[in-house]
Amino acid sequence: MKYPKLRELKEAVKALIKGPYTSKFPKTTHTPHPNFRGRPKFYEEGCVGCLACENVCPVGAIAHEDTLQKVPARKMIHYSDTCIFCGQCQIYCITQKGIKLSNDWELSMFDRKECAESIDKELLLCDCCGEVLACKDHLLWIAKEIGELSYSNPTIYMTRLKELGLSDQDVKASQEYASRSDRMKVLCARCRRKTTLTTEKK
Repeated sequence: MKYPKLRELKEAVKALIKGPYTSKFPKTTHTPHPNFRGRPKFYEEGCVGCLACENVCPVGAIAHEDTLQKVPARKMIHYSDTCIFCGQCQIYCITQKGIKLSNDWELSMFDRKECAESIDKELLLCDCCGEVLACKDHLLWIAKEIGELSYSNPTIYMTRLKELGLSDQDVKASQEYASRSDRMKVLCARCRRKTTLTTEKK
């Protein structure tokens, strides 16, 4: 007969006195380690809708949907059932506040639709053709980061002026009124080029 080692006897006595090593979950909520990589979460105040997290996600767990109806908006969606919690979205977030890993680990659900979480961000469209430029918060964040250099880009500083209420909101199509002042509007690259060429010919 093989006798147990002293270490094993010590562990057995500890288990009899202090109880088993197993946790009492689900009766008692489990508290994960602070460094545990749980489900990523979007933060509306920090997210600017730049799509950096979507571009670096290795499994395609982050997506977006653009709606161009009454209020143009971009819906940022995270699918926790596909996510592998690698943390790439948090590392490459340009604001470092838009999406962060949480300690949420209990993700059992009966309906897979509940695995999708989303936030909405306001979109800016070209004043001429209506093409999607970027999220409003994204352009405002860029303007804040580069400071006075934003005045070299009409789209960025006009977005900033609109936010401050210092610009004319009654804009007209650039193709119809191709003057020098029409270049000072929120335009896509194609319309800005077309407007610039038209004004130079005149």
